[in-house]
Amino acid sequence: MATVTDTRTPRSSGPAGGDSPPVARGRTGRGARREALTGWMFLAPFAILFAMVFLVPIGVSIRSSLFAQVSSGGGLYGGGRQVDAFVGLANFTAAIGNSAFWIGMGRVVLYAAIQIPVMIIVALALALLLDSFIVRRPALFRLSFFLPYAVPGIIAAMMWLYLYTPQVSPLMKFLPEGVDLMAPGTILFSMANMTTWTYTGYNMLIFLAALQAVPRDLYEAARIDGASGFQIATRIKMPLVRGAALLAVLLSIIGTIQLFNEPMVMQTANAWMGKDYTPMMLTYNSMMGEISPSGSGPASAYSLLMALIAGVLAIVYALLQRRKGDA
Repeated sequence: MATVTDTRTPRSSGPAGGDSPPVARGRTGRGARREALTGWMFLAPFAILFAMVFLVPIGVSIRSSLFAQVSSGGGLYGGGRQVDAFVGLANFTAAIGNSAFWIGMGRVVLYAAIQIPVMIIVALALALLLDSFIVRRPALFRLSFFLPYAVPGIIAAMMWLYLYTPQVSPLMKFLPEGVDLMAPGTILFSMANMTTWTYTGYNMLIFLAALQAVPRDLYEAARIDGASGFQIATRIKMPLVRGAALLAVLLSIIGTIQLFNEPMVMQTANAWMGKDYTPMMLTYNSMMGEISPSGSGPASAYSLLMALIAGVLAIVYALLQRRKGDA
């Protein structure tokens, strides 16, 4: 009888066994670590920049708010020098107890109640107009509406100050006699007009981006069902841009608390406004020594207090809108 010889290659009886050799596992682990390292390397520039321009200034401001400038004493001949001394929460206590701060905050809130609704309504109307088929050259109109935002804030404020000055303004001759756009009773409206002109185009782009993200099939279905253009705008488009409206209002609230360029320029021609017309003016002039107490400590306390108020107002508005949407 012939003998059958087994010519199959014997299987390796190593400790790994199976179908996944140790070398493959090691390569997979090294590849995963290399991919993670690559991801962190791409993220590092943003993280460093974010820390430098956002986190570090906040930390410096918090530390500065705990110090105040005090005199070190003058010795035999008087004088002395100002040094920073740790005062704890004294700067915050002084800021909260400063009536000028809260009066300025009241002006800002009144200003926001006037300016933000008007700006949001106009921005939404312009976005709806550009998203419709009425405008033949939407790119040209989009650029023209956005162009005021490209003008630096100080330059825009100076331009509007020129238009508000009766002696040189070409605009004032078209208004009724006796109208003063820089009087105490009208200056908030004048500043609201300046800000609305500047930021309407910016908010229009937010709405327009949200509108262009809506599938066009919804509009076609509505037209087939007999809906008019006005009904499509009010019953389909406007509800779908609610998230964009929330973002625009939140950004406007934060920006309004920081109102500075317009009143600072207007104050140069209206001394009655004082150095503390808005909280941001109070902070700046306190830092520059125009208002007592001076120094970075009280100014940092004012800044952090404004940031806290802006955050609270933004959260309250967001919660109210969410509750309204759930109802």
